Order: sequence, then structure tokens, then C-alpha cells
Amino acid sequence: MKRRNTMTSTGLSEKAMRIRNGAGNHHHSKPISKIYFIFILLLLIFTPIVDSSWWYIGALGARVICDNIPGLVNKQRQLCQRHPDLMQSISEGAKEWIKECQHQFRHHRWNCSTLDRDHTVFGRVMLRSSREAAFVYAISSAGVVYAITRACSQGEMKICTCDSQKRGRDSDDKGNFDWGGCSDNINYGIKFAKAFVDARERMVKDARALMNLHNNRCGRMAVKRFMKLECKCHGVSGSCSLRTCWLAMSDFRRTGDYLRKKYNTAVEVTMNQDGTGFIVADKDFKGSTKNELVFVENSPDYCLMDRAAGSLGTAGRVCNKSSRGIDGCEVMCCGRGYDTMRVKRVTKCECKFKWCCAVECKDCENVVDVHTCKPHKRPDWLDVT
Repeated sequence: MKRRNTMTSTGLSEKAMRIRNGAGNHHHSKPISKIYFIFILLLLIFTPIVDSSWWYIGALGARVICDNIPGLVNKQRQLCQRHPDLMQSISEGAKEWIKECQHQFRHHRWNCSTLDRDHTVFGRVMLRSSREAAFVYAISSAGVVYAITRACSQGEMKICTCDSQKRGRDSDDKGNFDWGGCSDNINYGIKFAKAFVDARERMVKDARALMNLHNNRCGRMAVKRFMKLECKCHGVSGSCSLRTCWLAMSDFRRTGDYLRKKYNTAVEVTMNQDGTGFIVADKDFKGSTKNELVFVENSPDYCLMDRAAGSLGTAGRVCNKSSRGIDGCEVMCCGRGYDTMRVKRVTKCECKFKWCCAVECKDCENVVDVHTCKPHKRPDWLDVT
């Protein structure tokens, strides 16, 4: 299900009538005014309408100003104004989760590519309620949790600090230990991420909103899933007779790897009759969708450039000639074939450690073959005049 703002032809006609009537009241109007009004009208008709997203906050960097961030709904803007320091962390986090998304899909036809200076970040591809949209919503939600939790633990925030509830004695499979250090305040990160990220989806009740809320939650819980116990030993000669431990988030790559596997096993769903939940499309599916990514629409094949679907195609993409997997030339190029060119690459080689304390390397040149997908070939009959 696609959600977008629309303007009816009647509304456009009324707007055009008001423009024409307004122009008629000025007897000395210049022709250039009419051209200007026509230009604006054409922009309204032909400009593709795609909702802006809070994801664009990552492109703003240090220039985060709440009133100037496109795509924020009122609740998000209020949170931004109340906690500008948290917005800075979310901005830095956005760069990280987008980079992680591109790492996870670097060998796929759709490679999580972003559009420069585009407020939607990913373009029209996110209008389709696909597996790819499910992954992006999950990884972005996870990214906010990670960024906020990390900022709290680093003492950068006034509103939050370490997890104060981790106090006293506890035990694990290695024995007893004392809580100490600075445990990452994952619960606060989840709480804030839920309030901020879910705000837009809670304004609408349709299948896409339900899908986004579900996948947002999966992303948040993925970060918590990989919390780990870190400890410092105390005792004679490092005997570890006493331990001080704290909870810490794992590297964000683990969250990315986990959500990437959930992308592979994502479940197709439809909204139930009363609009409160999902029905799994596959009647033979057994199990719970609670921790699974869900999608409503099948994905395009992403083989060819399709502006309406937001697909950039795979023409010019680098492929692996020797692979039979998704990064192989046969799959990546969608059967169109590939071009090969020989290029020189300079790498560091024959590295030696030099006392003290440097590593010296030589620059070595290697000639390698690089394979890139051929562009789509137009049928011959299209060139016949």
C-alpha cells in the first residue's frame, strides 16, 4: 500500500482559476507574470510527491535546527526542540545506520543507495511496502537506539546517564560479581527511539503504518538482543577472585547482520479486517511474527532503472565473474552480460616494522580485471522510424 499526498484535478482547476482571475485584475500585468504562474502550475502537476523523512537529519550534520528539518511531524519536532542535544546524536547515528545498510546490501541489486540532497533519502523506492522498506525501517530504528544509548553512557546528555539500576551483586555462569562501571542505558535509548521514530506512524491507521511500527520495534529489540556483559578482574596476580561487571552494547555490525538475516526470512502479511493487526499471507506459515520483519508488497527486481518504482537498475554495477551467488555477474546483471576492463591498482606490500614505532611499506601495482554490468539494450524495433 502506497501512501502519498494527492491533489485532485478539481483542486488544480480552482487554483488555476484563482490565478487567472487574480491576473485579470491588473490591467498592466506583463506577459512574464503569466509565464511564471503557468510554470508554478506545471510544477504542482508534474513534481513527484514523496514524503520527507526524519532520516534526512543525517545529512544536516551540525546544522540540526528543529524548525528546518524536513519530514518531522509535530511530536517529533517537539522532542527535537526539547532535546536538541539528542538530535545531534541521532544525526550522527543516521550516518552510521545508512552506512551499515549499504554494507549489508553491497552485493545486491538494490544496494541501499541514497539520493543526494533528497529529503526522502532513499527516493520513491520506500513508497512500496517491500522487504527493503521493512529492513530500512528496522535498521533506522535500531540506529536511533544505538546512538542515544551511546551518548547517554558517554556523559554527553543532561537528561540521561548510565543505567543506575545495575547495582549490588549478581552472578553468571562464571560465578558472582559486583555491578559497577557504566552500564549502557539501553532502556532509555529504546524509550526515546520509540517516542521519536514511531510518532509519524501513530498518526495513520493503515497497513503500511502497522508494518512500519512492527519493523521499528524489531529494530529496537535487535540492539537489546546483543547486550553483553563486560567485566574487570580484581585479585592477586589477576586471579579474578573479584569481578566488577557492566552491560554494554555490542558493535552495531551484529545488529546489522541479524536484521539482514531477518530480511531474508521476512514474512508477507495483510491487515486484518478490523485494522488492528496482521494476517500472514502464507496459510502454511507456523510460528510467530513477533520477532520477524514483515512486508505487504513484493519487491521489484531492481534490474532496470524505473523512476516510478525508485529503482536505479544495475547498469554499471561491479559484479563477481566467478560467483554464482547474488554478487555474481549472471544474477547482478539480470542476464544482460557484463563488460570487462583491466585496471591498475596500487596496494601496500612488503611491509616491515621499523623500531620504534612505525611500519614501512612499498607501493605495489597490480593489474586486475573489473567486471561491470552492461546497460539494458533497447529492442531494435524501437529504433525503427
